[in-house]
Amino acid sequence: MAEPKAAKKKSAPRRKKRPEGAPRSRGITADALASGAPPAAVTRLAETIEADGGSVLSVYRDPLGGNWQLFAGLPIDLVEPTPYQRDLSDAHVAKLCSAIDRLGRYLDPMVVVRSGDGHYWTPNGNHRLAALRTLGARAAVAIVVPEPEVAQRILILNTEKAHNLRERALEVARLAEHLAQLDDRPEREFETEFEEAALLTLGLCYMQNGRFAGGAYHPVLRRIDRFVTSSLPKALEIRRERAAMVLELEDAVAEAVKGLKERGFESPYLRAFVVARINPLRFKRGAKAEFDETIEKMTASARRFDAARVKADQVARASGPPEESAS
Repeated sequence: MAEPKAAKKKSAPRRKKRPEGAPRSRGITADALASGAPPAAVTRLAETIEADGGSVLSVYRDPLGGNWQLFAGLPIDLVEPTPYQRDLSDAHVAKLCSAIDRLGRYLDPMVVVRSGDGHYWTPNGNHRLAALRTLGARAAVAIVVPEPEVAQRILILNTEKAHNLRERALEVARLAEHLAQLDDRPEREFETEFEEAALLTLGLCYMQNGRFAGGAYHPVLRRIDRFVTSSLPKALEIRRERAAMVLELEDAVAEAVKGLKERGFESPYLRAFVVARINPLRFKRGAKAEFDETIEKMTASARRFDAARVKADQVARASGPPEESAS
């Protein structure tokens, strides 16, 4: 008689592993956001808002970082965009006016910080503010952040209308000029605020030439433009020299594009085509290069550019950033 088989032991159920990259629970629970005593600085800010003619609707901590901030109603005449804010889009303001007016409610508070002159700067609500003023509103509701440096994080905060390259670069350059009057730390210590060194140089180019086609040069500048160790005021002088070099390159490229057009070539990518042809880093992935050397080489190549040697199929295969600011 065959021996009975031993019963298999049941293994303990395996615990399901948390998926790689799954977010862990963090922050403050909803019933604790308004608990605790706010710091003295926040209490003083609340008193200041009331003295300015506003009303503090709530004092609370943000649910992720636990930072204290205020939800308040403010006299609309005291709310202004940051001085380095991008220019208003009339079309976007009109769209917001129509949406708010049809709904009959204002539901999207802006973020503000109190400035030294008694006003409230918004780094992310200029279009909403303009819409409210157009509609005749007397007050605005806002999240008031006690730390004024938050207003310098303009690119992260500004979500109401997507930035194009020109707007991003101009905001960063304007912010740099503003901060240079207040702070002489090295430029590289402002990487969080400026995000990308190339934006500083491009922004100064746009300031000098509003029709500058920065999209054609951005890929190159991202590879060769780095934050410098000089103090911010001194770094701006270096940036202006770099911007002058890029604008000189643009003049040479514009002549090359003109030559292509005279030969009958028509494409929104002509400038990008020329820049790609003269780019010495085009086939050097990961190679390090210096700013001055690269721009000087490109300028010299642009001046030697021979439109007569370009074939139609070469332009037809070209693609890249269209001339968004030069048309």
